[in-house]
Amino acid sequence: MEQLPYFQIKIGYNLGVLLLYELGFSSPDSVTLLSIFAYFISGLLLFYILKIIFPENYIIASVLPVVILLLPPMTYMARIATPDMFILQILLVFMIGLLKKWNSWMMFLVLFAITFTRPDYIPLTLSYLGTVWLFEYIRDKKKNFVLVLQGIILLILYVAIVKLCHYPGWKHLFYDTFIHRREFISKPSPDFTLKEYLAILLWKTMYFKKVTLTAVVLLGSTFYLSKDPWIRVSSFLVFVNIYIKFLFFPHSSSLRFFFGLIVMLLIVFLYALSKKYNGFKLRKIA
Repeated sequence: MEQLPYFQIKIGYNLGVLLLYELGFSSPDSVTLLSIFAYFISGLLLFYILKIIFPENYIIASVLPVVILLLPPMTYMARIATPDMFILQILLVFMIGLLKKWNSWMMFLVLFAITFTRPDYIPLTLSYLGTVWLFEYIRDKKKNFVLVLQGIILLILYVAIVKLCHYPGWKHLFYDTFIHRREFISKPSPDFTLKEYLAILLWKTMYFKKVTLTAVVLLGSTFYLSKDPWIRVSSFLVFVNIYIKFLFFPHSSSLRFFFGLIVMLLIVFLYALSKKYNGFKLRKIA
């Protein structure tokens, strides 16, 4: 029972489960079906994103979403009772807003949904706002206080969720995940040293090679294909957040924790690729 605060904090996901339960599904079915529904919605969102990126190439826009959906991490997330598949669809909506250049308040609503669903994504939401603020300041020499206000609101939301759900904190989560899984959070105390943390981090880094290689290749390829400052900044933002997440939760053996960010990095790469080669437009047959 004391492990519940680790799950209660994911309010948006829990409300999704509750909705299906109230519609008449059993508790296990509600959890499983939510991941399955999110899987198919994510597929539709991927198709829409690729239609934005390759507007005149229906082959790529149709085939690539299917390829992504059939990847082992995607099919695995669709079968398990975790919020990873559910949050992916919201991250894809965020990418749609990024590509379509939605206004700041539309993007804020998406960032709010991300934080409300998975508060551990607060580094992504706040770093995005900070990056946009800095980018606009360098480009236009203007200080956008709306972005500052939005960041404060998201931070208040995060703190409120942590307090109301009695979240034990990062130290407890790290201890229970990587050192010793306690039956009760209240005992023993989750004490570990910086040296122990660094040793675990180094050990987990050795098994993070696939993610690192994929992320570095996508980032390098994006920088090679595009000279657009915003495309480069967007790619680097997602890349950095992969490693921020890894520093807090270095679960290198499970790709599902980082797959959403990798898909976001892939989308930015495909956007740069499309811009470089004019969308790979298909020639009309005379």
